[in-house]
Amino acid sequence: MCIRDRVSTQSTWGFNIQVQNLFFVMSVAFDEFGRPFIILREQERKRRVKGIDAIKGNITAARSVASTLRSSLGPKGMDKMIVSPDNDVLVTNDGATIVEKMEIDHPVAKLMVELSKSQDNEIGDGTTGIVVLAGSLLEQAYHLIEKGIHPLKIADGFEKACEIAVARLEEISEDVDIEANNHENLIKAAMIALGSKVVSKNKRQLAEIAVKAILSVADLQRRDVNFELIKVNGKTGGNVEDTTLINGILIDKDFSHPQMQKDIKDAKIVILTCPFEPPKPKTKHNLNLTNAEDYKKLYEYEQKTFVDMVQKCKDSGANIVMCQWGFDDEANHLLMVNDLPAVRWVGGSDIELIAVATGGRIIPRFSEITPEKLGSAERIREIDFGTIGEKMIVIEECAQSKACLLYTSPSPRDRQKSRMPSSA
Repeated sequence: MCIRDRVSTQSTWGFNIQVQNLFFVMSVAFDEFGRPFIILREQERKRRVKGIDAIKGNITAARSVASTLRSSLGPKGMDKMIVSPDNDVLVTNDGATIVEKMEIDHPVAKLMVELSKSQDNEIGDGTTGIVVLAGSLLEQAYHLIEKGIHPLKIADGFEKACEIAVARLEEISEDVDIEANNHENLIKAAMIALGSKVVSKNKRQLAEIAVKAILSVADLQRRDVNFELIKVNGKTGGNVEDTTLINGILIDKDFSHPQMQKDIKDAKIVILTCPFEPPKPKTKHNLNLTNAEDYKKLYEYEQKTFVDMVQKCKDSGANIVMCQWGFDDEANHLLMVNDLPAVRWVGGSDIELIAVATGGRIIPRFSEITPEKLGSAERIREIDFGTIGEKMIVIEECAQSKACLLYTSPSPRDRQKSRMPSSA
């Protein structure tokens, strides 16, 4: 009996290589239900490597990852084109992105990937250099092993060398005032981190934006930065030079009426999770109108309901409405006539973010609107961006939040931009 078996083997580069083997089955067995199954001779093709040979094999696998990233190191490093299984093409020279997209199976090569991820999480930069450095150390260790030195002795030597290097760095280090000359030292440090990225030609502008974003959310007393407060949003269209820093919240919506006021200062925000429409029975119902008088009464009732809703918002002192649900053209027209700008169909997560940032309360019914539940912000405005002129709402200088947002023109899939704050 002859079958074709597809076996996955592993090269020194750590990638999967599909090999087709043609072999003969030696025996057929049967389970307790009498169903036959084939016993393959896979064990004979496996080979266990021990001792120095195993160590050399592991070093070779790790060095292969380092050699892949070596050509992308530095400001003159070359970009890598990565094609995903879904045929998505990504061009980047960021070490963390490259090792993340590589399909690596070798366990020691995976440690190099984890090393790069740890560097990215802790420092935010140097992901390529740390892998190349580790590969160079392993290369020297390979030569020492060939000379007969025990691996534990080599590891102890690396530990002592690390202690000497750290002590020397402490000797030559200098205290730098980060606030001197308008944070120029921080800007230079950020420019160094951005020098090897795709956006290197705009590194001065992006470095200044990154430093402002870091300082706006940093706790200098604890020397800690909460990167969760910095969001990076990207839209297609425009240039890299259009990248801006927004001290507040960005909502991918526009005002419900084109004639509403587009710039509101000293905003008082009423945050609603109820729609601008007359109340409806919670059970199924039918409403039959038999004559024009009944229709007129229904129309007057709807008009009175809309007017009462708008008036309750106005009486509370609000000058803008953020509504999670929609409202029809009649309510929209009344809001515009009463000079009350409104944004409809705001997502649930955005509603919660607005409430937390502005210090407002989420109001489920119009009867519960009070001045104490309003949120506040210094300015709310509508902006358009890029060649397509897509409109968005910006809430700036919120009362209860230090969150900021980096707004970039390219797609947010570009990891170079998303790592810009951490690079600083």
